[in-house]
Amino acid sequence: MINFTNVALRRGGKTLFEKVTFTIHQGQRVGVTGVNGCGKSSLFAMVRDQLHSDVGELTLAPNQVIAHVAQEIPALERSAIDYAIDGDVELRSIEAELAEAEAADDGNRQAQLHAKLETVDGYTCRSRAARLLHGLGFTTVQEALSVMSFSGGWRMRLNLAQALMCRSDILLLDEPTNHLDLDAVMWLQAWLSQYQGTLLLISHDRDFLDDVSTHIAHVEQGGIELYTGNYSAFEKRRAERLAQQQSAYIKQQEEIAHIHSFVTRFKAKASKAKQAQSRLKTLERMEMISAAHIDSPFNFSFLEPKKLPHMLFQMRDAEIGYGGKIILTNVKLELASGDRVGLLGANGAGKSTLIKVLANTLKPVSGDFTKAQDLRIGYFAQHQLEQLHLDESPLEHLLRLDPGAREQELRDFLGGFAFHGEKVSDPVKPFSGGEKARLVLAMLVYQRPNLLLLDEPTNHLDLEMRHALSVALQGFEGALVMISHDRHMLRSVTDRWLWVDGGCVTPFDGDLEGYRQQMIARREADEPAVALLTTGGEAGVNSQATRKARRQQDAEQRRALKPLQNRLKKMEQQMDKLNNQKEAIEAQLAGSEIYDDADGLKVVLANQVAVSDELDEVESEWMDVSEQLEALSS
Repeated sequence: MINFTNVALRRGGKTLFEKVTFTIHQGQRVGVTGVNGCGKSSLFAMVRDQLHSDVGELTLAPNQVIAHVAQEIPALERSAIDYAIDGDVELRSIEAELAEAEAADDGNRQAQLHAKLETVDGYTCRSRAARLLHGLGFTTVQEALSVMSFSGGWRMRLNLAQALMCRSDILLLDEPTNHLDLDAVMWLQAWLSQYQGTLLLISHDRDFLDDVSTHIAHVEQGGIELYTGNYSAFEKRRAERLAQQQSAYIKQQEEIAHIHSFVTRFKAKASKAKQAQSRLKTLERMEMISAAHIDSPFNFSFLEPKKLPHMLFQMRDAEIGYGGKIILTNVKLELASGDRVGLLGANGAGKSTLIKVLANTLKPVSGDFTKAQDLRIGYFAQHQLEQLHLDESPLEHLLRLDPGAREQELRDFLGGFAFHGEKVSDPVKPFSGGEKARLVLAMLVYQRPNLLLLDEPTNHLDLEMRHALSVALQGFEGALVMISHDRHMLRSVTDRWLWVDGGCVTPFDGDLEGYRQQMIARREADEPAVALLTTGGEAGVNSQATRKARRQQDAEQRRALKPLQNRLKKMEQQMDKLNNQKEAIEAQLAGSEIYDDADGLKVVLANQVAVSDELDEVESEWMDVSEQLEALSS
């Protein structure tokens, strides 16, 4: 039981919430929602006893074991499966005591500890850890790889596996789906639905909250209110309350009228009838939830593209890959204005690689790829957040795109993405991940594309921004290809699916529920093999021959990965060196002395250009090698 009694919490002079009184009972699964910065993570810190209330009292039942996902990303030689098992702290403690008892030849103590080991399911720990890793997308071979061999996103999955491995009474998960693909999100959803302890979950994924939560704790306007039911039930109750306010009701009706107008306009065109029908399917859901987002700070829409060719591109018999490795073969794909395509498939199957080819950042190895002359692409991918000019403001970023634009018009435009006042002219460097993602989306919208390629656009976005993006995409008149683990977003804005699997791209005729069932069936078919490979079992897979074969397989995997890992390490060292040079040059340019020496200034500016160009090249190569390494590890 977690009990809040008249709790108030302040951080840095700001009151996050006050007069908070509610109780979370054993076994409840509580989704914690609210805009970014409202205090959700601080609430978790209070439960973990890292922060204390300024007023009131937070009490927990005695002897509660609390598990959470560590935010640090370690670089350890320890194997992935052993790192996951480390999450069971009690088990590791018993194993350490057992090692001491064996060293002391204390038979009685050994017997006692073996009994304790059995009590905590210690003899099944490797098979339990293997199932967790498999569910989160790791292969059997990857279990034996060191933690340091994985990229940052995969290490965060290992941190999640470690938290799930802990036999906890309370589990705290802060945005656990951010580094997961759709398949892993579906697995985690099923796992959490069976969790026997008390769950507190911060998430901006509506479907995930719906399927996992039994209650919603909403942080808003300095208070926290606990609602019974899942997110949809909360949203409906909040919508009813907000719709009672006349101004909110009017805004809701305007939003619904906008969507209706879009559908009516498309229904009048025979070529757009399919898209109009798709919007009608989501309109009912949009009507129900729109009032719950009346007070959203986001208000933007996609302007009509300057040119809208009927056929945007055609791809025939294409082979797609990189680094001499073919990922996808015999790809046949065409996209016309108004098409809405969602890409399904496991992590590493080639979805992002396909989108890179469509975005012209990667060339197909072979095949025909014909693009419309007036094709104008808007491409969103996570690495683009890192390509923002950190010392420039949102306003300066838009001026780069349109130097002749009026400043006030740009300020008004950025206001639709919740950049107001000084935020418009502040440097981007200290911005949060969500703010940077909003800026990249704002830049994309401003360029009036006729083809949108969106690779996980909702990472770092809160529920309000996701809803605003969903509404804006409803009115987008061009074509769309999207990868997302947010099923509500996929369901709202796409009307057909392509499945990237086994090196092929094929139509998927079912819906997301059908895809989920198919993934469950595939995973259940794989799990017995995973358990046997990990633990042995009745089939003799722990025999000497099997162990030898597995060691050979692991050795071959390590041999294949080692050159890429070494190459990656050298490039990271090179990037560190170049970044240091870049910072030193910027420090020179920040001083006044350099501007007294015209020749010296030219040399410094030339060095700045050379270092920046070299850094861009190394970063691009680093990304290619990272993708190759991830593909080989999958």
